[in-house]
Amino acid sequence: MDRLEAMSLFVATVEAGSLSAAARRSGVPLATVSRKVSDLERHLQTRLLNRSTRRLTLTDAGDAYLAACRRILDDVGEAERVAGGEYSAPTGELIITAPIVFGRLHVLPIVTAFLAAYPQVDIRLTLGDRIAQLAEDHIDLAIRIGRLPDSRMVAIGLGSIRHVVCASPAYLAEHGTPKTPGDLETHSCITFEGLGSLATWTFAVEKADVPVPVRSRLRVNTAEAAIDAAIAGVGMTRVLSYQIVAAVRSGTLRPVLRDFEPEPWPVNLVHAGQGRLPVKLRAFLDFAAPRLRERLAQATW
Repeated sequence: MDRLEAMSLFVATVEAGSLSAAARRSGVPLATVSRKVSDLERHLQTRLLNRSTRRLTLTDAGDAYLAACRRILDDVGEAERVAGGEYSAPTGELIITAPIVFGRLHVLPIVTAFLAAYPQVDIRLTLGDRIAQLAEDHIDLAIRIGRLPDSRMVAIGLGSIRHVVCASPAYLAEHGTPKTPGDLETHSCITFEGLGSLATWTFAVEKADVPVPVRSRLRVNTAEAAIDAAIAGVGMTRVLSYQIVAAVRSGTLRPVLRDFEPEPWPVNLVHAGQGRLPVKLRAFLDFAAPRLRERLAQATW
């Protein structure tokens, strides 16, 4: 039995939640995953997983063994990276995640420039608004927008972004410009999933966060669609400031209620930061952080 392979598949099964999901994630036949985990249990002479038709759960022995497997696999991976020269020269693959719009507008241009400067490094860039777990999803680096929970992760501050209410000049000319958040009750609004409630927008009123009901005439599932609809004059929308820089500068959208914007959200580069950083990660942090700070500083009006 290849014990390291069996350990890897056991960890993958727990993290994926099922044998079939682990097989898909690992690119290994389901029968092989099942057999390797069973072989591991026979070798240890104990049950690691409680299997049912609905889900898998760890036994007490399995819970303790999982932690040990992760330590062992991390140590093996570390040894392989050292032997492969990952700590002496920027080489290998970096896995990075970022929010969709921010990633496309700001991270991708920096990634392409980095690849040109470091030909021995490959990058897998995943754009998505779901908060990925770095350790569980094997991600080297994440760009996070918003307040960070307390954790052992290392965060490198890049700047901040604002929540902005905006509309087209034509819409404001026809319906008027709101002077206070309460004025929104007479306006058509465009809301989208992923940026707070679809029924209320929160504003800073006398140093307190106040939710204000909005009438959602159009609901969409992306910021790009909300922005396009606002430019077309459907109504007002609320987006993040970096998403509408071009539209504001061109005059196709106009920010309103700026005195009532809530506290800006921080933007950070986040990585595990445990132990010695691979040179490829250190190189990307040194390359990307000042460029992202500059882009964020310029993405305002």
